[in-house]
Amino acid sequence: MITVTEATTTAGALGRLSDQGVSIWLDDLSRRRIDSGNLAELVETKNVVGVTTNPSIFQAAIGSGEGYEEQLADLAVRGVTVDEAVRMMTTADVRAAADVLRPVYEATGGRDGRVSIEVDPRLAHDTVATVAEAKQLAWLVDRPNVMIKIPATRAGLPAITEVLAAGISVNVTLIFSLERYREVMDAYLAGLEKARAAGLDLSAIHSVASFFVSRVDTEIDKRLTLLGTEEALALKGRAALANARLAYAAYEQVFGSASGATPAGERFAALAAAGAHPQRPLWASTGVKDPAYKDTLYVDELVAPGTVNTMPEATLNATADHGDITGDTVTGGYEQARADLAAVERLGISYDEVVQQLEDEGVAKFDKAWQDLLDAVTKSMDSKGVDAE
Repeated sequence: MITVTEATTTAGALGRLSDQGVSIWLDDLSRRRIDSGNLAELVETKNVVGVTTNPSIFQAAIGSGEGYEEQLADLAVRGVTVDEAVRMMTTADVRAAADVLRPVYEATGGRDGRVSIEVDPRLAHDTVATVAEAKQLAWLVDRPNVMIKIPATRAGLPAITEVLAAGISVNVTLIFSLERYREVMDAYLAGLEKARAAGLDLSAIHSVASFFVSRVDTEIDKRLTLLGTEEALALKGRAALANARLAYAAYEQVFGSASGATPAGERFAALAAAGAHPQRPLWASTGVKDPAYKDTLYVDELVAPGTVNTMPEATLNATADHGDITGDTVTGGYEQARADLAAVERLGISYDEVVQQLEDEGVAKFDKAWQDLLDAVTKSMDSKGVDAE
């Protein structure tokens, strides 16, 4: 039996990270991980208190076929479409993972114990379809600790508001820019205001804002390397942390100690009085892409209270083994963060261009992974002698 005490008292770096107010979520899911007891073990021994998924994760899990053979055969016999087959498998996995994490959810009052599932990435630029898909996913999973992931595209913003207004908890994903992050927080407040007007219990609605980290360094470092000057090379590995730290500064202005001084902070204060929770920043894409950097860079350097860090298992294990968790590494770094991004801009690298490119690439990457998954499932169902179209 998993208890919150077991899940939050692990000694070492992971325990220190939890003690600093960082919720550790696993950025991975597969049926084998659930059925083998591995997910439960990570909750019990490595402070994992949540799970995130995305189309790439499901493509890797279901594309392998392992653990899905019987369900695939049954779906093929029923003659379901490939889209329905994928939805049945992914929601089954999320439902099972949510059951594993239910004790954590209960013990933390819904703050953690969450499992996220993303809307079909092909709907990223369709507000109405995203809302409908989010409601359908929440109904299919049918667990109070599910979070529906909605990308922070231009069309995604009003969808976020409408889904929250329906009382569904949301994980906003694919956030790269500070401006878009502020729009996401505004969409969250608007959703809560609509939910309150509809008489819903705000205390039952939770949200995180997934701010992507390593991909910012990957793109900006590439451009700094092309410039090749001493000044440019000295800035490598600094933009992503600067971006994330300034996102936390923006979070504080709305939900934290500095919130009373801003109109958005005043809006949230009124909602908090009605039971609303802050929308926590979630550090996503925290696996280091450049082998020249320490493999726990985006964990060690993004420690701040009230945040979530969702890690691939390799990063989770690395943090457990040699993470350097010494306290808050975010709130004292705002001035340096602004200076680092300004220095990048002075070299002719456009921040706005980079973050828009990363958003476009992120949507395209998940779209391709989803299509690859559909293709793999189609092939598997066809091999069983049933037309999956």
